[in-house]
Amino acid sequence: MTRTFKARVAACAALVLVPGVLSVAAPASADTSGKDQGADVVAPRQQPAKIGTEGWQVLTTASVKDGGDKVSTPGYATQGWLPVKPDDEGAPGTEITALVQNGKCPDVFYADNMRKCFGYIDKLGPVTTAPFKDPWWYRTDFTPAFKQGQNAKLTIPGIVGEGDVWVNGTQVAGKDLVSGAFAGHTFDITKLLRQGKNTLAIKVYPNDPKTMYTVDTVDWGQLPPDNNTGIQFAPRLQISDALTGDNAHVVQANAADMSSSSLTVKVDVTNNAPTAQTGDVSATVTPPAGGGAPIVVKQTVKVPANSKQTVTFTPAKFGALKIGKPKLWWPYSMGDQPLYGLSTSVSQGGVVSTSSQSTFGIRTVNSRLVGKSPQLPQGARQFGVNGKDFVFRGGGYAPDLFLRYDKADAAHQIALIKNLGLNGIRLEGHDMPQDFYDQADRAGLLIIGGFLCCDAWQPEDAAKLTDRDYRIMHDSAYTIGQMERNHPSVFNYGWSDNEPLPRQESETLKAFKEADFDVPLVASAEYKSTPTLGVSGEKEGPYDWVPPTYWYSTNYSKKDKSRTNAGGAWGFASEQSAGHTVPTLDSLKRFLSPEEQRKLWTDPEYNQYHANFESGHGGYAFGTLYTLDKSITERYGKWNSLESYVKLAQLANYENTRSQFESFLHHSTDKKNPATGVVYWQLNKGWPTLLWSLYNNDGDQAGSFYGAKKANKPLHALYGYDTGTVTVDNLGAGSQNGVSVQAKVYDTAGKVLDDQTADGISLGSQAVKTDVLKPKVPAETKPPAKAQTYFVELQAKQGGKVVDRNVYWMSTQKDVVDWAKTLEGPNDAQPQATMSQYADLQALQDLPKSQVSAKASTKAAPGPNGDDTVTTVTVTNTSKTPAVGFFLRADVRRGTADGHEASGDNQLARATWDDNDITLWPGQSQTLTVTYKAADLKGAVPVVSVDGFNTGRIVVGAGGSGHHDEQGAALAPRIEGTRE
Repeated sequence: MTRTFKARVAACAALVLVPGVLSVAAPASADTSGKDQGADVVAPRQQPAKIGTEGWQVLTTASVKDGGDKVSTPGYATQGWLPVKPDDEGAPGTEITALVQNGKCPDVFYADNMRKCFGYIDKLGPVTTAPFKDPWWYRTDFTPAFKQGQNAKLTIPGIVGEGDVWVNGTQVAGKDLVSGAFAGHTFDITKLLRQGKNTLAIKVYPNDPKTMYTVDTVDWGQLPPDNNTGIQFAPRLQISDALTGDNAHVVQANAADMSSSSLTVKVDVTNNAPTAQTGDVSATVTPPAGGGAPIVVKQTVKVPANSKQTVTFTPAKFGALKIGKPKLWWPYSMGDQPLYGLSTSVSQGGVVSTSSQSTFGIRTVNSRLVGKSPQLPQGARQFGVNGKDFVFRGGGYAPDLFLRYDKADAAHQIALIKNLGLNGIRLEGHDMPQDFYDQADRAGLLIIGGFLCCDAWQPEDAAKLTDRDYRIMHDSAYTIGQMERNHPSVFNYGWSDNEPLPRQESETLKAFKEADFDVPLVASAEYKSTPTLGVSGEKEGPYDWVPPTYWYSTNYSKKDKSRTNAGGAWGFASEQSAGHTVPTLDSLKRFLSPEEQRKLWTDPEYNQYHANFESGHGGYAFGTLYTLDKSITERYGKWNSLESYVKLAQLANYENTRSQFESFLHHSTDKKNPATGVVYWQLNKGWPTLLWSLYNNDGDQAGSFYGAKKANKPLHALYGYDTGTVTVDNLGAGSQNGVSVQAKVYDTAGKVLDDQTADGISLGSQAVKTDVLKPKVPAETKPPAKAQTYFVELQAKQGGKVVDRNVYWMSTQKDVVDWAKTLEGPNDAQPQATMSQYADLQALQDLPKSQVSAKASTKAAPGPNGDDTVTTVTVTNTSKTPAVGFFLRADVRRGTADGHEASGDNQLARATWDDNDITLWPGQSQTLTVTYKAADLKGAVPVVSVDGFNTGRIVVGAGGSGHHDEQGAALAPRIEGTRE
């Protein structure tokens, strides 16, 4: 080694306090004549290139006796190392990713394979399982288009854990500096780089999310035994001449009425030479289609030796940068998503040294507190875009459990989110690769960003923090700001459970300002505040089962100022749900072992591995489905098989997710105590799950999905559990006129108890109209009086056509929450409801048997997310008696030529339906549309199955109608299974 470790760390520390570039000298013996031996070729270009795109070699240091000076030498022997293919971000990922890629744990997400393969962690903290307790080496070869006299800068965007960085036998930085998942650093490696093959090696130290500013999965599922230690963002190399341009971005100043936008373009220019340099800096703003001609601005600048300066193009000097009537970016439910392009270049003598390209959207985010009330004394957080308020409706997004980024999977999930009708997501502590934000920009999907809870990002005691901690916080915020400032989809950022400590806040706000990251900042996801940011206007919880009526409550704890677990539809709910969600039977069989499947319906107190690591139930223990199961038993009755359990769970999840979203729309017009937004906790998981999800990681869409989707239909009629009245909302971009709503009340025998219609309804975009109708429902009963189950059917019509059908199953015996025990108990407000009475819906198990038919057809046609096939299915209730066809679910499946299901797992889980889990009375029909990729059929023909709660299963070919037995003959629907 040419220098002692202490000296190297001291040199690295020079970068800590002042953003800049660290220059590293090459050792005297460095060989600069290496030849390319199949390394990652970094092609000639002026933009930064990702390093490692051709692959990495990864191995625990326990198996590597050599140090970084040898491991980072080109040509170092790596026989026996784990070859790793980078993901779509270009990163090698985590240690477990390396092992899984090399066949160390086939089907890692099935049953508890991950535990069997890699061990078990049951709490946040340091890595405790071998082989992850030791550091691991990540190395890759690369061949840059580097010439004598040029300059080279290496950027490490962050490390999950901490790292020592080596290039060609020399240490560039140590783990004291390179620490944090988002704390990016750039190093001048000009003197280390050689022509031909070069090597980057990073010694990655185990992640401890309780002491490091990294990432973790809190209690969202199982904790990866390696704590996600690894590299989630690709290192980048910038080759340039004497002048290097970077950090190009646009700062907007938009008129209040959005009639104009004044753009300021900024580019940082660094002079790498020992003498002053003159160069030309140009920027081009390219409007979207119909937005006019490109705007080209140029400056000649002189940069002193070895220094950096920010070159600024202002509207005051370059009048064309003030745009009249700009094309505005909107969330997809409110308008279009036009994107402007920004390209910049830095050149000398007509030769371009560096260039950049990016996009941005012109939009303004509005944020304020509204509706002071006893629940929220200083008001609720209200967001708007371009001056238009809206109710935020989203879900908490989780990345892949091993942080593997897949562009196609991201696109599919965004398509599912839009299919749900949600207008945004929340990313808690898991900032994503640039492609994810690019896709969200194009899709018009809003993103709430923010820091994690429950780990190092949420310090309790400032006395335990050091200057190094605050430096990492600052550097992380600066990098996050740079990554996300150009993206119109990112519309606010904040902290999680607790408000930040004073210096934590000041360092973060300072970094965001330095990065020109200008979005509303929120002090906490709970109702907390700081002197600088003020009151958050948000609240959290509950997280476990509560009844559908809970969401309509306005109850709160007077002693808990944070309003945690007071989850009724008022204010801005930053994270809440009724807990566990049960996937379809198709999906369950993909990830639960037979024994886990048996436990699911026979043992409510069993700690399901695919829930999380918290055993027991009650309070903040979510590892069992006990609370959900108890509610199903009390409300719907007992089950006698996995199949009957899953069917009942679909009903329970559907009515709850629907109620949660509908309640916030229903209460959004209450000026004294408005509901302004709700984030379902959680939208998804990065692996198969039984906890907090609207769709599973295989794309499966169960009752929880379709309940939420129903609530978020663009034009929708809903029944308010609290007032018994009908509300109509328009969540689309345009006005809706000539809308009528019909409300019918049925008993379980199909008798119509009430029938009312309201006509002539008009709604502007994002408008909500309450008290449209009040259906007459059976009178409330209380035990021991016999409860009556009934249905309320709402149909919204326009132009004589049904545009929305919404069916509720209800009981005269109501769900009654013991609010004193739920909110005012000795342990503060609880994340689940304590009940004094459950609704009685057990009569649903005795519904008369119903008959349905289906006709299906398929054609090639474009759909969302690259889908190329469309199947339409018309389902009709053909019962001769007034028997409701209850909770009818359609699935497209791989089939045989004679119209039967193919054997094995045949469901197209990733298909996207326009509606499902529908209810029809005799003579009623509904046509469902599903899109998917023909390749997912794997050469089979499509068939459609239709199952109902009180019907048998029917299967039809995509080109035919009717139903068939196993020999293909037509027969009446068959009732499968019994319920006793």
